[in-house]
Amino acid sequence: MSGTRRKPGELGPHVEGYREWLTQRGYTTLTVRNMLKDLGQVGQWMSGEALVTAQLDEEAMTSFRATSQANGRRRGLGPRAMLPLLTYLRELGVTPARQPSQTALAALLAEYRHWMLQERGLAPTTVLRYENTARRFLQQQALIDGALEPAHLTGVDINAFLLRECGRVSAGSAKGRTAELRSVLRFLYLQGLTPLRLGTAVPPVGGWRLATLPPPAMSVADVQALLDSCGRTTDVGVRDFAIMTLVARLGLRSIEVARLELGDVDWRTGELVVRGKGRRQDRLPLPSEVGEALVAYLAWDRTPADARRLFLTCRAPRGPIRADLVGDVVERACLRAGLPHVGPHRLRHALASELLRQGAGLVAISQVLRHQDLATTGLYAKVDLVTLRHVAQPWPGQIR
Repeated sequence: MSGTRRKPGELGPHVEGYREWLTQRGYTTLTVRNMLKDLGQVGQWMSGEALVTAQLDEEAMTSFRATSQANGRRRGLGPRAMLPLLTYLRELGVTPARQPSQTALAALLAEYRHWMLQERGLAPTTVLRYENTARRFLQQQALIDGALEPAHLTGVDINAFLLRECGRVSAGSAKGRTAELRSVLRFLYLQGLTPLRLGTAVPPVGGWRLATLPPPAMSVADVQALLDSCGRTTDVGVRDFAIMTLVARLGLRSIEVARLELGDVDWRTGELVVRGKGRRQDRLPLPSEVGEALVAYLAWDRTPADARRLFLTCRAPRGPIRADLVGDVVERACLRAGLPHVGPHRLRHALASELLRQGAGLVAISQVLRHQDLATTGLYAKVDLVTLRHVAQPWPGQIR
């Protein structure tokens, strides 16, 4: 193994394959060399412990790290440092997949996850959100002396959980919490784990859609300043500019940007397929400004080259971006432009306000933003003060 005098021990047959695997995922030459040294250290330890590759798992890695620390090794390896090696060996099939925790809570959540996917047909991202809420609820309200006892749940437990959750989130998110809580309570009842239909005890969250205004709209100049702040001389800058252009000019949500695939861009017809909420798919026209930004991004070297997702990370391990990266891109643009921090959704609001200012109707704006309910788009009519002045009734006794 180049770069080290130590022999890789039990993992010797996997050195070159691991090297190629790391290179394909964008790791630098120096990082690859260090990670191969780590492989050698693990392989030597396995040989000394008479372990075979099939026995390598998280527990074995913990023992390896403990031995390394006991031997006074200066550069300690944390759990994350060992993750690429385990991932590679598991992809080869020489190391067994990680076994999930077999606690009662973990087993119940696994059943709940299967029920949401198979019985309700929910999207994976929705399932993850519902499962996280169920985990918090059961941990906080259904564990008695460490034992899972959902049969003892009452309306008091439901109210206590909702008061804690709703105290730290917005009204819109609080409504989501109630839906997530009703879902897990329905599951518990259908499985016979609770004697009562506790889902009916979940109180609704007060929220009047037309009682509040949308956040202040960003000006056209501010939106352009965010776009201009993206340097286009690096792979990160070109990618960020393409992401910002999609959000600012087409109003895409963060998750919709992350879900885009190469095949979603129809260059011949000038259209873009957008996968939105509820597994909905829409076709949007592809403006020339957006198309040019995508072309500039795709002209850069893509690693891995066979990736189907449109946007990829620029640091190893290379792969599809996550939805929260879109928020990071907008935040960095705000810092560069010297503007107050805003999220990607504010750019959607800015697009809607500008369309309204230019005379577009609410139906047209609803189609661009892909709102399922026209009442959601109706919020923007409240900030069109010029039009409102024409339709406002005069105050009694006053001359208009």
